Amino acid sequence: MKKISLISATPLADAPTIGLTSTELLIAALFVFALVALLATFIMLKALKVMIKEGDKPMPLVKEHQPGPLDYLEWAKLKKAKPNVWSKLLSLKPIEEEQTLLIPHAYDGIHELNNPVPKWFSILFYATIIFAGGYLYYYHIGNGPMQDQEYVAEIEKAAKDKRAFLANAAEKFDENSIKLDGSMIANGKAVFMTNCVACHGDQGQGTVGPNLTDEFWLHGGSISDIFKTVKYGVSAKGMASWEKNLSSKNIAEVVNYIMSLKGSKPANPKAPQGEKYEDKSVKDTVTNESIAKN
Repeated sequence: MKKISLISATPLADAPTIGLTSTELLIAALFVFALVALLATFIMLKALKVMIKEGDKPMPLVKEHQPGPLDYLEWAKLKKAKPNVWSKLLSLKPIEEEQTLLIPHAYDGIHELNNPVPKWFSILFYATIIFAGGYLYYYHIGNGPMQDQEYVAEIEKAAKDKRAFLANAAEKFDENSIKLDGSMIANGKAVFMTNCVACHGDQGQGTVGPNLTDEFWLHGGSISDIFKTVKYGVSAKGMASWEKNLSSKNIAEVVNYIMSLKGSKPANPKAPQGEKYEDKSVKDTVTNESIAKN
């Protein structure tokens, strides 16, 4: 049986060209090379002619005339004749040139000099005129504020800054300014559930940390004491400082929530720890009422 090999009859695609054959491209390259070689030959021929000409008739080297050094008196006179910066600013002239400043008229043989106005004074004078024109246009013709308008604007700005300061101060709390505020309890509960449940339980019953619902406290049971405990922490008891993690408003909110847990009696409370805390304000009120009754 004969083996027949099949060869595809599909012609190969021709590579893209620029319309010139390889022979034509070679001829073009040779033509460009010939032009460059001809140009280089022409330049070298010109340079060779110049070299031959210089060799036959060399041009003598001409030295420039340099003036000799001045003696001291001439140097001092020349230096004195040059006006310095101070003389230019004051429009001063040397004594030798004062004849050009003489006023034609003389009084009893006395001559006067017509000294020019100093340049610095003229510059300052014209600068004030330009400034006055700009000032007049901006404040009296344009929209620049007058003195009374600037005063009113400053008063309004001061009042606005005062309101902003008081509003900002109202958001800041510390152990001295903290007070009971029922409107903070809801937000305080959210802060408590996020940060305090692990140690004090979801109802404040206490787990690792102490029970927050009874009357016994390790570090004081007033709202100020609780604020300080939350803010600064108690490292010896494992209580972390929340000053850097919570804002003063968040601490005030969670403290108000903790105060609301007193007497809530959750299930499985932790045994009391610390000392029993009595609200002094309540005690004083009872005492005063007793005195009033007697």
